[in-house]
Amino acid sequence: MTTATDSAEVDAEPFDFRGVAETLGFAGLSASGANIVMQLAMPGVGHGVAASTVKSGQLFRHPVKRGRTTFTYLAVCLFGTDEEQRAYRAAVNESHRAVRSKPGDRVEYNAFDPDLQLWVAACLYRGLADNLAWLAPERYERDKEAMYRASAVLGTSLQMRADQWPADTVAFQEYWNRTVRERLAIDDFVRGYLEEFLVLRFLPRPLSALLGPFHRWLSTGWLSVEFRELMELPWTDRDQRRFERLNRWVRRVNALTPKALRRLVILSYLYDFRLRRRFGMRLV
Repeated sequence: MTTATDSAEVDAEPFDFRGVAETLGFAGLSASGANIVMQLAMPGVGHGVAASTVKSGQLFRHPVKRGRTTFTYLAVCLFGTDEEQRAYRAAVNESHRAVRSKPGDRVEYNAFDPDLQLWVAACLYRGLADNLAWLAPERYERDKEAMYRASAVLGTSLQMRADQWPADTVAFQEYWNRTVRERLAIDDFVRGYLEEFLVLRFLPRPLSALLGPFHRWLSTGWLSVEFRELMELPWTDRDQRRFERLNRWVRRVNALTPKALRRLVILSYLYDFRLRRRFGMRLV
């Protein structure tokens, strides 16, 4: 596999992700559930999350905190300064120290494993790229290589080595296809965890009963057939037609939303991070 350090363009100017945030807005959140499924389809990631004994980071104990941590990580990686990235890395590392398998566990995992972090970073990038290609195909085609190279920070902000990041979008697609084909698996334990996540079981009962079925259906729509099969999620031609109609409506609404509000969707987490640092509050 060709890697980022082999690329002649690795030293290109940093990419400004604010234009991406401005394009995605609220529409970019619609695929976030599917992205979690994709990340946890890697057995080491899936068991690391579903079997974690770190109570402060468990979704079903602290759903708001868990969501804030994930989106803050994205915001700091993409928009924060180098110093802010180092500060958040230290906070995340402290939380990750206990996320490792024990002797006799069904799957071996370690939150500091660079290979697992490469997969998580790849999923996060894939979510950004797919959403941008859907909402603004011309911008995506114009910026895709520069955005891709800059997205290595999604892994290098933790322990992924820079030389693990494929050199360009072609090499990335080769890595993605090979990983999906050869390394992904979802067993009953992780599938059960993800099923509860998809139906929003972590929310109060009235909300999960009201919103859960729709969230499961929407997330299924954003998944490719390989991930649907791993999760054993049904999907019909009628589902696909409804999903495409919904997406057309979401795209129109997103285009009418003021740009400043679209940017605020993700940048609000960066502002929250800066306030928490200023007042000495926990970052993770």
